[in-house]
Amino acid sequence: MGKRAVRKRAVIYIAVFFVVFVLICVFMYNDSNKEAIKLPSSEINEYNGSRLDSAFSFRENSIKGVQYINITNYRLRIKGLVENSKEYSYVDILNYQPYKKVVKLNCVEGWSATALWEGMLINELFDEVKPLTAAKVIIFHAYDGYTVTYPVDYFTNKNILLAYKMNNVTIPVERGFPFVLIAEDKWGYKWIKWITEIEFSDDLSYKGFWESRGYSREGNLNESFLG
Repeated sequence: MGKRAVRKRAVIYIAVFFVVFVLICVFMYNDSNKEAIKLPSSEINEYNGSRLDSAFSFRENSIKGVQYINITNYRLRIKGLVENSKEYSYVDILNYQPYKKVVKLNCVEGWSATALWEGMLINELFDEVKPLTAAKVIIFHAYDGYTVTYPVDYFTNKNILLAYKMNNVTIPVERGFPFVLIAEDKWGYKWIKWITEIEFSDDLSYKGFWESRGYSREGNLNESFLG
């Protein structure tokens, strides 16, 4: 093979190498500029010095087992003695200003669990529906038929959360997805989960699931849970 042919082949090899090198650089540049895909958050076990119990280690003690809600069709309904009955989708609730706080759940069975709860202030919803003065109690309804009641004034000047996250992750279905009421100064049976409806009523005699079975209507932590 002549020198000219060798030189020509060497030039071709160099040109091919250069083109491949340029293509690799272009692909690497494009990959580096892709928007990062957001992966699910990891559960945290400590917050501001407080140890947190896992969202997946609670005892499951609901009245009909774990409830699975189709979030696409889900609506939180607020009705009864209000000026404006309203319905909210799951996304609607997520769009409100979020708040978070560490609160311990105390069960009458003798166990407790501390978690970082995140959600919206439920009073913001109440401000929108505008309860009538005739409304004296609020009845919360859950997907499984569970109910619990509160006097209307329980929520006055309190930052009560309607929570959708625990320990930095979406509340698991076992814990009450999509929403749990964080009634921080009440026994656990007042922390209703799988909430589907909130009703303002003047029926002072109404008793929730456990209240109708002998539990205290108030459910205050500093008092016996037996009525």
